[in-house]
Amino acid sequence: MKGMKGRRRFIDYPRQGREGLRRWLPSWRQWLSAVTLCVGGLAGLFAVVYAQVGIPSENALAGQEASVYYWADGSQMVSVGAVNRQNVTLDKVPDSVENSVIAAENATFYSDAGVSVQGIGRAVVNMVSGEETQGGSTITQQYVKNTYLSQDQTLTRKVKELIISLKVSNQKSKQEILRGYLNTSWFGRGSYGIQAASHAYYGIDAKDLNPSQGAVLAALLKGSEQYDPGLSDANHRRAVARWKWILDRQVTTGRMSQEERAKYRTFPEPRGLSKPTSQAGQTGYLVDVANKFIKADTGLTDKELARGGYRIHTTFDKERTHRLEKAVKDVRRDTIDPKKRAADNYVEFGAASVLPKDGAIVALYGGADATRHFSNNADTTAVPAGSAFKPFVLATALQRPDDDSPDTAEQAADRRKIGFGNLMGALMKAQSPPFVQAGQQLGLERIRDLAVEAGLRKESMAPLEQTFPLGTSAPSAIRMASAYTTFANGGLHTDPYAVTRMTHNGKNVPGVHRREPVQVLDAGVAQQVSTALEEVGRRTMGQPDTASQQAVAAGRTEPGDRMKSAWFIGSPSGAGPDLGSVPGAGPEKGGGVRPDPAPRADAGNEPTTAVTMFRNKPGAPELLPMQGVGGSGTGLGTSLPPKVWSAYQQGS
Repeated sequence: MKGMKGRRRFIDYPRQGREGLRRWLPSWRQWLSAVTLCVGGLAGLFAVVYAQVGIPSENALAGQEASVYYWADGSQMVSVGAVNRQNVTLDKVPDSVENSVIAAENATFYSDAGVSVQGIGRAVVNMVSGEETQGGSTITQQYVKNTYLSQDQTLTRKVKELIISLKVSNQKSKQEILRGYLNTSWFGRGSYGIQAASHAYYGIDAKDLNPSQGAVLAALLKGSEQYDPGLSDANHRRAVARWKWILDRQVTTGRMSQEERAKYRTFPEPRGLSKPTSQAGQTGYLVDVANKFIKADTGLTDKELARGGYRIHTTFDKERTHRLEKAVKDVRRDTIDPKKRAADNYVEFGAASVLPKDGAIVALYGGADATRHFSNNADTTAVPAGSAFKPFVLATALQRPDDDSPDTAEQAADRRKIGFGNLMGALMKAQSPPFVQAGQQLGLERIRDLAVEAGLRKESMAPLEQTFPLGTSAPSAIRMASAYTTFANGGLHTDPYAVTRMTHNGKNVPGVHRREPVQVLDAGVAQQVSTALEEVGRRTMGQPDTASQQAVAAGRTEPGDRMKSAWFIGSPSGAGPDLGSVPGAGPEKGGGVRPDPAPRADAGNEPTTAVTMFRNKPGAPELLPMQGVGGSGTGLGTSLPPKVWSAYQQGS
């Protein structure tokens, strides 16, 4: 109908009754409606995504933690694992360190909602434009990225980070978030977390960091490749500048007083660059031996140990281990010269020190460097013992058989004849035929069984052939030292051990234990063997110069041995009970000697140390001959292990 107005449209666009440009410009109501619709849509979309995205499980990296090995004195030896991290609680982190981190990374941490919209927006813009992403995330967001997400710089990951951060902020306390952040952040030098970083940069626990050192570590959170002062001069300048800024920032935010700030004017230089998880030198060999005892005691597998998080307290004495390593290096430097003598090529040393009293392994020498020479010379079972095995034959001859029937007078006389008349003299004079004969008379099984009871491993025993008493078996240096402690400790033997305590996530791991001593030899027999060994020690080392010097009870390979090895096992005499030196002293049992003396006051204080030397070309199945090692006058190189032992003892 003419003159009737048109029907009103639901959306008046293009706008009726407007001409030109105004017809195409939305009204303020339309603008408002459009914005409201967009905001509502985004809010709805966010609500749907928020509901669908849950807090995921920790990523594989966040769940891993280094295992830490400690010296006997409680100081840290090394941390080992795919991730060098040791989780700590906030009570182990000084407030000043927390303040440094908060000032550097997120000053509003305690008041914000856990996210920085500006930071996310800036990152999104940079990603869309193809520029490098920038920081700006809150501590909560960084914790979420470290713990639950990958390090990918994608829009999807950023959205997930935002949503999960909001949820984490609602479900976890600020203290929990800060603790998680400090334990998962990367500080460079192979270290994740504040505790590992403290050791990597300053060699101390996090609890011992001062405010100045804490500010240096906080600076590293911006990127260790740019702020580790040990990497370059430019890094050092950047680190110093940021260190100053972080300390000043704490004053600005009220977390440090001006008076406190004034105390820190000198940059606290971190220690030199090093790998905190390195197993170079002797460390790798020590870890290897500790792990073997752990697996034997607890049943843990290599895979289970690899998950990390263990705290392993060992018996290894830091000072003795370093002294033993120095002794080997000094003797090698002074006597071994591959450039002069072909026989000096491929020479290897191994050594171990074991306390007679309780079996604790206090020192090892496994080779030149565990990262270059992988086999552990202190624990190898490929080196024949030679004449160093003969004391076990002597002990077998002296020890009454363990059965219900006492020796007859004739049997007792035969044992004394074999032991006193033949073998003791033969041991002192480095003679071999009497030991072959003793094997025939005593029985090779008896000799083997006593050697095993004294501490050698049955798996290392050679076939029971005629030459068995001459030392064709190949025990490790650890086991030889351990077995010789039986003579030094009055016939008591305690199996060696290397771990005193072990925890995982703060709880003791069951199974780790110290061994109990067992009487495997009559005390008098042990003393008689020790008497003979003292004579071997005097023949090898010479008579003590003064009355205050201790004699040495020693076993060794002899120049007449036909073995491809050289051994010396020594115990400072006096480590065991004082029975006198006269064979037969004390009451007899079945013709044997079995006094029951009180132990000396110094019993068990000095370790028994076994040193072995051999030649082994990498990849070759057999040992090389020892003839000519060390030059003229050394024969089969048998004079070198005693030199190592002596240098080790004199270093005390």
